[in-house]
Amino acid sequence: MSEKVRVLIPEEEVERRICEMGKEISDQYQGEGVHLVSVLKGGVFFTCELAKRMTVPVSLDFMSVASYGNDTKSSGVVKVIKDLDEAIEGKHVLVVEDIVDSGRTLRYLLENLKRRNPKSLKLCTLLDKPERRVTEVHVDYTGFQIPDEFVVGYGLDYRQRYRNLPYVGVVELDS
Repeated sequence: MSEKVRVLIPEEEVERRICEMGKEISDQYQGEGVHLVSVLKGGVFFTCELAKRMTVPVSLDFMSVASYGNDTKSSGVVKVIKDLDEAIEGKHVLVVEDIVDSGRTLRYLLENLKRRNPKSLKLCTLLDKPERRVTEVHVDYTGFQIPDEFVVGYGLDYRQRYRNLPYVGVVELDS
């Protein structure tokens, strides 16, 4: 089986939207700092670009959770692979994710973080696939709503490939 990647959201459009989101988030946290929690691996690309465009003080930590394995659909079983290095109690926390799909992983993650008593807890995603949602998750900041296609690029991968593409593309599998 081979695959091709078709451009869904060009690089320039992704960059423009991240600039807008950086301003919107900075306006929200004006006069305060925000602690970004980047969800590894895919979220790191978006997190770094977003942080560069924010004008408020930013601190950063990482979590790694898994629910996909080598498949193109979420298994529904979520496991924490890497937890935060710092406590988030009393901090404004913004979870930064590459994509919200079924919602299972993010719901689990947000419930986990909420128990740690942050001052506030919000979710920011580059991509949102509301058609795939099987559990409700409130997304505070969304870059793009996309159709139910398997996407790569800008941190998103297919079998650990294509993360470094500077645009969002759709994987088309040939049988």
